[in-house]
Amino acid sequence: MPAAFPSLPGVAWPVTKRPITATRMEAHPSGREVRSPLYPAALYEFTLPVEGLTPDGSFPGLGTASLQALLGLYVQCRGTWGTFLFTDPTDGAVTNQALGAGDGATTAFPFVRTLGGLTETVGWVTTVTQVTVAGAAQAGGWSLTAPNVLAFATAPAAGAVIAADFAYAFLCRFVDEGVDFEHLMRGLWQVKSLRFRSTAP
Repeated sequence: MPAAFPSLPGVAWPVTKRPITATRMEAHPSGREVRSPLYPAALYEFTLPVEGLTPDGSFPGLGTASLQALLGLYVQCRGTWGTFLFTDPTDGAVTNQALGAGDGATTAFPFVRTLGGLTETVGWVTTVTQVTVAGAAQAGGWSLTAPNVLAFATAPAAGAVIAADFAYAFLCRFVDEGVDFEHLMRGLWQVKSLRFRSTAP
């Protein structure tokens, strides 16, 4: 399982979350255009200003070793190479999310979340607290297959709606090959802009 992005009390505002898509466009002599989406789903780029990091607990509100936690994660990932799990506090859990309907044969259902009128696959499910089939809670007979698939031992009956309560994270990579950790004063560091982007599910 990838490392988790650390809890950083020194994260400041504004935090940005940018959906990223890609489209191929071809123009015809008539003036008409043909457009094709290149990504099966949007990627999300996050930018966090981290105004306070401490290596030794000099500032209790910033934790005891928040500098080491963030710096260690970045070096562990070797910049843009490795991946980690980021839990968005505003977009990280759903309740009674419909995952699909049984057909009597299918045993695997990807975890999804609904965002407005869009339903898309989530990156990495971290915990599942309840699974229901046709409204009945299932005490067993299912398992979580990493990163994001609900697997049943026996296929749900045709027409039975499968739903779940679960938490999820975004599987991400850092955007920049270098990040500036600034030493402001003894015991206090900052990163003005930390950027990372989700990967395709």
